[in-house]
Amino acid sequence: MTDDRRDSPREYHRPVQRPATTFDRRFGSTDPAEVSRAAHATASALLTRVRDEPADDVVERLVTFTDTHGIDTLAELWSHSPASSLPGALWRLYLLQLMVRDDPRTAALLYERGRAARQGIDAVVAGAPTPAGPEELMTLVDEILRGVFVGDFAVALDRAASFCRVEAAGAADLADDYDAAEPERAAALTTRALRLDTYAGELTSSAALWRRHSLT
Repeated sequence: MTDDRRDSPREYHRPVQRPATTFDRRFGSTDPAEVSRAAHATASALLTRVRDEPADDVVERLVTFTDTHGIDTLAELWSHSPASSLPGALWRLYLLQLMVRDDPRTAALLYERGRAARQGIDAVVAGAPTPAGPEELMTLVDEILRGVFVGDFAVALDRAASFCRVEAAGAADLADDYDAAEPERAAALTTRALRLDTYAGELTSSAALWRRHSLT
């Protein structure tokens, strides 16, 4: 492994806020309409500005944003946005990134199980190498998020959706192994599979809306 941190994934960094916990949090507001307007305005302004002038240092700060700031700031802005909206899509991409960073070894296990269990092209679309270990998956989710700012946004969403489907298949497959001996662990894996599968559908829908210039 190289010592050049620019070319290697960060060590198994544990984010400030676990994504599973964040997913269940609720942020109150006395004016939901204002929160919605702020979410759409910030997401649109951020994406437009960075894609118009994609400076490397700015893109890198956005890709590693939660390393420094955690997830709470983004949650306050975007977590209540509809799934098929620009802030909703960005929120899901950051949560997906944090899911992998929080426990890259489990993510890698689920990915390899899912790759073996799921038929189709999702593993190809997601773009992980074979085999995909913890470091490879951390690099992959960063690469997908980077593509939001410097690549084809719809392609980044499609890659994220395919990644979710492979992970979901792996979680469901692993849940079967624990169903009889450890039902609670099996239930947790099944819940994770359902959540990831839901994310996959939402990200695919957002990609289709982006291609029609309708994702706002």
